Amino acid sequence: MRANTASSTIQVSLGYKIFKVVNFIIMAFVVFFTLYPFIYLIAQSFSSEGAIYAGEISFFPVDFTTKTYNVILSKPDFFVYYGNTILYSVIGTLISLIGTAILAYPLSKKRLILNKFFTPFVVFTMFFAGGMIPNYILVAQTLHMRDTMWAIIIPGAISAYNVLLMKSFFESLPEELEEAAAVDGMSVYGIFMKIVIPLSKPIFATMFLFYIVGIWNNWFGPFLYLDTKDKWPVALYLRQIIMGATGTAEVGAANDEATQIAANVRSCCMVLTAAPIICIYPFVQKYFVKGMMIGSVKG
Repeated sequence: MRANTASSTIQVSLGYKIFKVVNFIIMAFVVFFTLYPFIYLIAQSFSSEGAIYAGEISFFPVDFTTKTYNVILSKPDFFVYYGNTILYSVIGTLISLIGTAILAYPLSKKRLILNKFFTPFVVFTMFFAGGMIPNYILVAQTLHMRDTMWAIIIPGAISAYNVLLMKSFFESLPEELEEAAAVDGMSVYGIFMKIVIPLSKPIFATMFLFYIVGIWNNWFGPFLYLDTKDKWPVALYLRQIIMGATGTAEVGAANDEATQIAANVRSCCMVLTAAPIICIYPFVQKYFVKGMMIGSVKG
């Protein structure tokens, strides 16, 4: 009997070790294929024109140069677009968080009479929309928001999916805390501000990441509604470069010696655009997983 127990223990340990090795190999491949495109992008942005033409770029820059970065960063327009993106992202994310929380919190209270009446309307918007032309008419002609930042912030301010995710999180909070606060005389608004919000940091961090990434990368809304070039976000400027609307010649015009091929310019712009979001993620990552897990399991 003891021999069988020892043999079983050895087999389990060996199997677990094999599992860890296989799991490590699989995760290493996943990480590699996830990070390689961005690593290649960075390497290309610091490489020379000849190295890019020859296809010599892999993991590290070839003929290291910062010419294109110098040209792009020397253009005042780039920082105007960058400033617009920061402004739109901050204001838009703040409005989205407030709107999503205000809508999700009442929907999470089953005691409210119209709860079951309004929730299907939120779900309905996930599957059916008016379409691009009705939305354009609404924003441009009815609301008169064309060529303003509100045209790219207000229409998509509240996501139905995010509302349901936040609603599920609110439902997971202990009702006893709110009941005790109500007994002590605290108002509904006081309960929401002083109890619910402090306990909801994971879901707010998750929503913050969802909204700010969406607004930061949004180019189609500005493309439709913004006529003034000085109001463009950096994502639209990058799109124009990629599509050849502005072209490499415009960027290289600042310095004839610094002219680079389009691939190098696109790489530099993509790195400069993605860097702030990548820097933000580590600060919200610890809340992000918890918020997603609670919301998805509860929902």
